[in-house]
Amino acid sequence: MEEFDERLLSAKVMKADDETEESLRPHRLNEYIGQDRIKENLDIYMRAAKNRDEALDHVLLYGPPGLGKTTLAYIIAAEMGVSIRITSGPALEKSGDVVALLTNLQKGDILFIDEIHRLSRTVSEILYPAMEDYEFDIILGKGPSARSIRFNLPHFTLIGATTRSGQLAAPFRDRFGVLFRLEMYTGEELSEIVTRSAGILGIKITSDGAAEIASRSRGTPRVANRLLRRVRDFAQILGNGEINKKTAAVALEKLEVDELGLDRTDRMMLDAMIRSFNGGPVGLETLAAMIGEEPVTIEDVYEPYLMQIGFINRTPRGRCATAAAYRHLGIELPSQTLL
Repeated sequence: MEEFDERLLSAKVMKADDETEESLRPHRLNEYIGQDRIKENLDIYMRAAKNRDEALDHVLLYGPPGLGKTTLAYIIAAEMGVSIRITSGPALEKSGDVVALLTNLQKGDILFIDEIHRLSRTVSEILYPAMEDYEFDIILGKGPSARSIRFNLPHFTLIGATTRSGQLAAPFRDRFGVLFRLEMYTGEELSEIVTRSAGILGIKITSDGAAEIASRSRGTPRVANRLLRRVRDFAQILGNGEINKKTAAVALEKLEVDELGLDRTDRMMLDAMIRSFNGGPVGLETLAAMIGEEPVTIEDVYEPYLMQIGFINRTPRGRCATAAAYRHLGIELPSQTLL
């Protein structure tokens, strides 16, 4: 359902991820690592809904890509014992597309819409009464002969996933009774995820090897699992097949992933800001032209992590590199800098 991105450290899906992600995906809430606050509250909501023999309230999952929003949707369906139908915002182009999905739902079923912020206004407005009153109207014909037909729906659960919750219209967002923001994972949580994935894939790995991969995974399980598969290749050919700290470090250096999880493009972006613009401020369009990327790619893929680790500040005048970015690249700070 997500857009494909072939950059190794992108948190978006790569074409090669699909089959492996399915095999590594936890199927129950107690198998899901991290997001403890969400898991605790979600468990209560689901148990209460089952006790009342009701559908779970509509759920909005938001946060950066690769943190497990789709996985949570599958888990909710499994825990509630219901079917799940999966689609994405861009796939629902016409009102008839969403009508076909809604009219095939059974009581308690889950409709999961990925990238829900990309739904058209027409489709969103059909979902308003469907979510609130479990009914919707469609107009047949035009002019004086037009007539309205009302469809009643069984109580269902809509789960929406988005990386840009701010782009959802307020009336749409207000119809979700449960809102969860997924946070970046800690190094310890990612180490646990890497160790679990290695066991499923039959990879020998030490605790320090898992920690080394986790520390360079940008706080994202999808990136951690992808790096694990690539490091496995180096361990099999250049080592004895076991991933330890030394093997992982060598492999990741060959992949040009440094100790903080930055790749060549991240470093090129920071270098351009520092050497060409004295650390900034620099406008988004100018920066995109300098490194040959689309502005939206910089905003969605590169900036979030660089801002999280304190390498970039976003100001009204543009982006600025911080003192930490200078130090990481080994570039001397200008004497007059206030960063």
